[in-house]
Amino acid sequence: MKKITTSIIVRTKNEEKWIDICLGKIFEQKKISFEVIVVDNNSKDRTLDKAKKYPVRIFKIKKFLPGKAINLGTKKALGQYIVCLSAHCIPENNLWLFNLIKNLKGKKVAAVYGKQKPLPYSSSFDKRDLYNTFGDDKRIQKNDTFFHNANSAFKKSIWRKYSFDNKTPHIEDRIWASLVIKKKYNIIYEPAASVFHWHGINQDMNKDRCEKVVRILEGLNLNGDTKNIHDLKKLNIIGMIPLRGKSLKINDKEIIEKTIQYLKSSKYIKKIYVSTDNKLTGEISKRHGALVPFLRPKQLSEPHVDIISIIKYSLEKLEKKNILPDLVVLMTENFPFRKKGIHDKMLKKLIDNDYDSLFVVKREKGSIFSNNKLLVDGTVPKKIRDNNILISRIGICTILRPNKIRYGSILEGKVGVFSLEDELSFLEVEKKNSLNISKAMKWLTKGS
Repeated sequence: MKKITTSIIVRTKNEEKWIDICLGKIFEQKKISFEVIVVDNNSKDRTLDKAKKYPVRIFKIKKFLPGKAINLGTKKALGQYIVCLSAHCIPENNLWLFNLIKNLKGKKVAAVYGKQKPLPYSSSFDKRDLYNTFGDDKRIQKNDTFFHNANSAFKKSIWRKYSFDNKTPHIEDRIWASLVIKKKYNIIYEPAASVFHWHGINQDMNKDRCEKVVRILEGLNLNGDTKNIHDLKKLNIIGMIPLRGKSLKINDKEIIEKTIQYLKSSKYIKKIYVSTDNKLTGEISKRHGALVPFLRPKQLSEPHVDIISIIKYSLEKLEKKNILPDLVVLMTENFPFRKKGIHDKMLKKLIDNDYDSLFVVKREKGSIFSNNKLLVDGTVPKKIRDNNILISRIGICTILRPNKIRYGSILEGKVGVFSLEDELSFLEVEKKNSLNISKAMKWLTKGS
């Protein structure tokens, strides 16, 4: 009896449709002495009954994780070379195994993976991905960590030093490849070791799986250091305060001062502009460190004019003066109790998520009526309430990209929200309640 040099691990779960043809093609392989190990994840169909028709060793795993299953099979393996083959991968010819294994002879080679071709009835998404990923040119990867265990082989001696991750739910192959590449081993892509793969490498565009995989890949830092691509300190970020008429007063102090000081506390905001139609308010704003390069026309302060029209006009005036911001942090003076530091936290969130607009929101906990009609029943316990109503006030803090202001489309594109359950931040000061709120202001600022 020939000494077994290679152990082929086939991981299965309800693969009744594929296991017979997969094992049939495996046992047609030539030139290599091998054994087959089936690691089964609690199959409920006839997978194991069909597998038992072949001379295979079967091991069961209850709580399946991909790396854990490979490690189990490798521990049981007799060969010095370990092959991983998905149960729904079908070797194209009887030299598939030989072409795969012959690449493992070199000392610096840790692993090899072969070509994957779609089946005629694979989805168009999977066909596109397989055609684009697996070409016809053999290559030696010294830095590239791409590796795919659906059709692959590795040395057991390397595995003894670096086993697969037992806990990850996805891409155990990429994690392992990243490790061995760092240890200066090579990985080879061998197109002559070809299989047909039913579902391709991206699971037919499964969005949930894709998001999980991306999180793992980002954890490997495969893109290198990207933190300086959008360095907030290098962006031209401005604060903008639109104001109608005279600034409100509390305790004989204009509260525009508090909003200017708040914006000045940012690590990232370069300059602060006040858009007002009132000369006295402009002088007060300048005294506290803001810029007032123009006075707004009175008609833009009419009650029917919305805040978007005001900031659009203001941005156009700034851009004509060659002031070209990358981001605009919008605040109004009538939210003086806003929580400290939210502007910088929001700037980071907008950049990290590539939002076009970012709004402060809080969850509405009470009942909501419209024209005496109940829209949301606030008396229903939160745990069983079906709605998720979020309230936003643009003046607390809103971050916008200039093109969204320019075209009046701040609610279009990629819009994000910044949750803030601090009720004081949503407390609005108006002329009719400014005297009543002065006592609260005095109490809140006492000792500060």
